[in-house]
Amino acid sequence: MVRRTKEEAQETRNRLLDAAEILFQAQGVSQTSLQQIAHQAGATRGAIYWHFKDKAALFNAMMDRVTLPLEAEVARASAGSGAEPMGEVEHQMVEALKLMTSDMQVRRVFDIATHKVEYTHDMESVQQRHLSARNGCVTEFEKAMVADARRTRRRLPIPAPAAAQGLHALISGLIQNWLLDPSAFDLVATGRQAFRVYLAGLGFTPDVPGAVR
Repeated sequence: MVRRTKEEAQETRNRLLDAAEILFQAQGVSQTSLQQIAHQAGATRGAIYWHFKDKAALFNAMMDRVTLPLEAEVARASAGSGAEPMGEVEHQMVEALKLMTSDMQVRRVFDIATHKVEYTHDMESVQQRHLSARNGCVTEFEKAMVADARRTRRRLPIPAPAAAQGLHALISGLIQNWLLDPSAFDLVATGRQAFRVYLAGLGFTPDVPGAVR
């Protein structure tokens, strides 16, 4: 009986998150009320507060259900386990972009996170989550760049922190623009080409060692 109750609670939680995804994408986060989410899920408002403290907690739980592999894999690439850190970064970037184009839930959630959320006072924890993910990814880009520059005995033409910020802006900007109109360009091919051109401008060889062909 207890097991069934837990299963039912998890099923309700999943319905609420599914409903939030649908409404957040259709209406925007600020224009969607918890009551609307409960109605869409066939649940009560009380059920929402049983599972989530507030809208921000619900939003973060929705984000937790899908994860682009880029942040975790970039950290792995920069840790020095591979012989060619930037080649590993490119490989993981391409895998992340492929996931964005092939998994509709990933696409929907990141569309919401990119275009459908406002950083109002009650969504401060969401803003902090975004900043933490961004800063972590930039830090790992920087580590990989420094490791590869040291490996190839190159001197970066600009400070590594600035180069890492630029690379993150390039990739995140491509994703944001592609989400506006997925038919506008091939995200994976364009991402790979832009990545290599950017690294060439930093003095790395245009054909990054170990990169995906």
